[in-house]
Amino acid sequence: ELVIANKELAFQNDEKEKRAAELVIANKELAFQNDEKEKRAAELVVADIELVYQKKEKEKREIANQELERFRKLTVGRELKMIELKKEIEELKNSK
Repeated sequence: ELVIANKELAFQNDEKEKRAAELVIANKELAFQNDEKEKRAAELVVADIELVYQKKEKEKREIANQELERFRKLTVGRELKMIELKKEIEELKNSK
């Protein structure tokens, strides 16, 4: 009876050792997955910073474009007024 009990205990011990080895492997896998998730999180933080930077740059370009458009309208308007005044001067010269 003791022999049988001893064999059963040895079997159970072997099973526990196998399970412990499986848990060690599972733990290593979880640690690896955790490292990968941390790397991905860091990449996402960098990507978010880049997106914020790009958004700010886009806003700056839009403001610059609006300023250029206002300037263009002013200069074109001024040029048209100059042409109109030159015609008026010519008409006044020709009418004398």
